[in-house]
Amino acid sequence: MLFPNEREPNIPGWLRIGFWVCLAISVAAVIRRLVALEGPSQSSSSRMAGLDEVFASHAALTLAHILTALAFVLIVPFAILRRFSRLAWPEPLMFALGAVVSITAYVMGIYVIGGWAERSAVLFYNSLFLFSMRRAWLYRRRGLSMKKRQWLIRSVAILLGIATTRPVMGIFFATSSVTHLSAQQFFGFAFWIGFSINWLIIEIWLHSNGQMFEH
Repeated sequence: MLFPNEREPNIPGWLRIGFWVCLAISVAAVIRRLVALEGPSQSSSSRMAGLDEVFASHAALTLAHILTALAFVLIVPFAILRRFSRLAWPEPLMFALGAVVSITAYVMGIYVIGGWAERSAVLFYNSLFLFSMRRAWLYRRRGLSMKKRQWLIRSVAILLGIATTRPVMGIFFATSSVTHLSAQQFFGFAFWIGFSINWLIIEIWLHSNGQMFEH
């Protein structure tokens, strides 16, 4: 998904593709939400219209969260990828944006669609994201670049879990006529599944390349 700027480990092609796909889905999701906040679409289904109304009811908070998250996602390649390792500005900005994304995510947890199942997923993975960002920041201050990068990679993978929830939600929507589950019922499961997929994949990869981050 991502790689350190020293002694690049062997990264499978599917993991690289997954990173860029998650990035693209994240950007598309923000654009879609911005369009929805501008006004309801006549072509939207009643289910999607209902979800759009929930976000529109706290539009200012939604904008603060998604625009900051968009900036974070757009900066990620410049802060992480080896070809941009000489740039000094992306990393500090990434830490600042990550803090805002995390704080606004906690507040948005008040307005979740999927009840406590979704709220618990947001609380758990948002806390894990914030913890990972803090560890990366502490290693940065101590000059341990590889350990810092390890925790940055972990934090980015967790944040991009929101992108993985999108196809999971799509599956739930497509099978709703069979399962008879409403968005309120499956949103929490979709969040847990989406974020867990990203977390498990990145943990397996990090542990399999653990020696690369020992310095």
